[in-house]
Amino acid sequence: MIAKDRPSILVVDDTPHNLSTMSNLLKDQYQVKVSNNGARALELANGAPPDQILLDIMMPEMDGFEVCRILKSDPLTMRIPVIFLTAKTSMEDEEEGLLMGAVDFIHKPFSPSIVLARIKTQLQIKAWQDFLQDQNAWLKEEVERRLSEVSRLQESSILVMVSLAEFRDACTGNHIRRTQGYTRVLAEQLALSPKHAGYLSVPQIELISKSAPLHDIGKIAIPDQILLKAGKLTQDEFDVIKTHASRGHDMLRTAGGYMGEKGDFLTMAMDISHCHHEKWDGTGYPNGLKGERIPLSARIMAVADVFDALTTSRPYKAAMTFEQAVAIITEGGGTHFDPQVVEAFMAIQTDLKRIAALWTDGQ
Repeated sequence: MIAKDRPSILVVDDTPHNLSTMSNLLKDQYQVKVSNNGARALELANGAPPDQILLDIMMPEMDGFEVCRILKSDPLTMRIPVIFLTAKTSMEDEEEGLLMGAVDFIHKPFSPSIVLARIKTQLQIKAWQDFLQDQNAWLKEEVERRLSEVSRLQESSILVMVSLAEFRDACTGNHIRRTQGYTRVLAEQLALSPKHAGYLSVPQIELISKSAPLHDIGKIAIPDQILLKAGKLTQDEFDVIKTHASRGHDMLRTAGGYMGEKGDFLTMAMDISHCHHEKWDGTGYPNGLKGERIPLSARIMAVADVFDALTTSRPYKAAMTFEQAVAIITEGGGTHFDPQVVEAFMAIQTDLKRIAALWTDGQ
């Protein structure tokens, strides 16, 4: 065996004779480093962590227990197996050493064959632990890579579906991007309130933001002569338009059935699509839900969606000013909109203007 391939062992003892004895015993099988005090032992362990440490307890200035405590508190050295090799023989000393993190406790005077056997055993255990840790690290990386692939596939699927809706309703321009931005900053602001802080975690806000672009996916099923009509809709036509909420919900549920997808993302997207036209006072559609029976994600989307519709032009209407739109949203708090969402909306005026400027129609 080439020397550099041998496991390395650090022997720590304040007695020169003991260091010499252990070096002679180990040198044919292991790389051996020695230290006659605790401070130097810690320097060697941190500089090039050995595969194992044989540690005396009774040393001046810093005893072996203190050395072990420091080793086990440092992430760089905490996994190095420590075997106490000491003249201390009481059960209390042995218990203290093992509780401190040592893997074995050998009493002096010792049998060379027993010392070699215990060293070999602990090195084999460490080798398996290192192998398992490497495997766990690899598995973690592999899981993260696969999740990243799933996330990219999910985002690509969203983009395809949203593009289909945008292709048919070109007048909405960057409506999807703006409302996605609005929902994110609204959710982030709501997360500052005690009532919503527990639910609106960072992952949950990300989920809402990712799901938001699918809020109008049901419009794919609306006939062109109604969806693209330049003038005011008749009541019958408006009734058809209103079906896009339920149709979007059903389309997403069907898509999830084909893909075997029943996770949080699809549930969130279905809630937003189905309920973003519900009103706080129960006069919305499709089910006339009222108050907190409306999912929070849909209540956030309702404010973002209406605000964007008010501030952008359509073939049948001119855009309102920012101030006019804010006034309407504010007036709708408690009737059309969740009052707390409106309160959050009022606190993020600068963010709303920034998002609107970033995604102006015609870009």
